[in-house]
Amino acid sequence: MSEQLSNEAITEQATASVSSEGDIRSRVRSLTLSAIKQRHLEATEVREIIKALVSGINLGLEKRGADSKQAVGEAFAGLDEALQKSAEATHLALQELTDHGREFSNAELADALENLKRTEKEFLATVGEVANLAGERVKAEWQELLTHATRAGTDTGRQVSDTVGVFSRRLGDVAGEVKAVGGGAVRQLSSRVLQVASGMLAGLIDALHEKK
Repeated sequence: MSEQLSNEAITEQATASVSSEGDIRSRVRSLTLSAIKQRHLEATEVREIIKALVSGINLGLEKRGADSKQAVGEAFAGLDEALQKSAEATHLALQELTDHGREFSNAELADALENLKRTEKEFLATVGEVANLAGERVKAEWQELLTHATRAGTDTGRQVSDTVGVFSRRLGDVAGEVKAVGGGAVRQLSSRVLQVASGMLAGLIDALHEKK
């Protein structure tokens, strides 16, 4: 997938991934990771990717008919796994930058943590928002799945919680700065966070391909 993935292309590919037989989880995960890698890990971009993906998943589930219940679970698992990997890439990037980047500022770190929290917060909300646009049968299947995910938590949520916990402690004396950034401000990630995180994500994607 060398070309830039538009929202329309993501929706079209998600539909094909879910409507056909085979490993839905892996296909959705791969599509999500490709889109995030191309369009970066900022929360606003990830939200648009999720919306496009779930729109396509809805269409694919409608095409499957009565056997869509298992498919919706597999599609969600693939999406969750991809978002967990993108959060892991940010964790690895922050580790690299804070360990070796003397000029990496506390403000940049705080922005990166806020971006992660925003992404995780909007994950289930965005899925639910788009799932509500599906037909009654598919919508009911989504609602059952999202109720369970909200109660049990997601892999993405656990990864974000771990990352925020580790790096919030590193900020130490600038807790006020973190609080200020976390007060609802939407801040862009610095170019070096994006660059290093994209490299880390590429490595994680390669590792998944080798494992497969």
